Amino acid sequence: MTIIRYGTEGNTGTGGQSLPFAKAVEAGGWLYISGQTPMRDGEVVEGGIVEQSRLAIENCLTIMHQAGFRKEHIVHVKVFLTDARYFSSFNKVFAEYFADAPPARICAVTDLVVDCKVEVDLTCFYPEKTANR
Repeated sequence: MTIIRYGTEGNTGTGGQSLPFAKAVEAGGWLYISGQTPMRDGEVVEGGIVEQSRLAIENCLTIMHQAGFRKEHIVHVKVFLTDARYFSSFNKVFAEYFADAPPARICAVTDLVVDCKVEVDLTCFYPEKTANR
């Protein structure tokens, strides 16, 4: 089985710090996307939970598409919110992206190491990719 690591070069976080992990790893038709926050060019984009949720999800989807996966391949999503009061607003944004084919999901409230309101990661499965490796 081949393991492919995406985004290991130039992966930066806040303040331009180098991050010691891949943006995503593909193995056996599975794609595991590292937690994405509402960051653009290494900096958290200010805004409320709606704006930050959209950007965190979009960051995941961008990585997923770069790896050759599509939205219908998403099987599980992990969501971390910094405040339980964000749950309803996050769900509205989530439904904008996943209403047609909702994946399994966990949503937890926790502190984040980046000063933002939300972090999202995706797990995808593309069975045809296993035959191509």
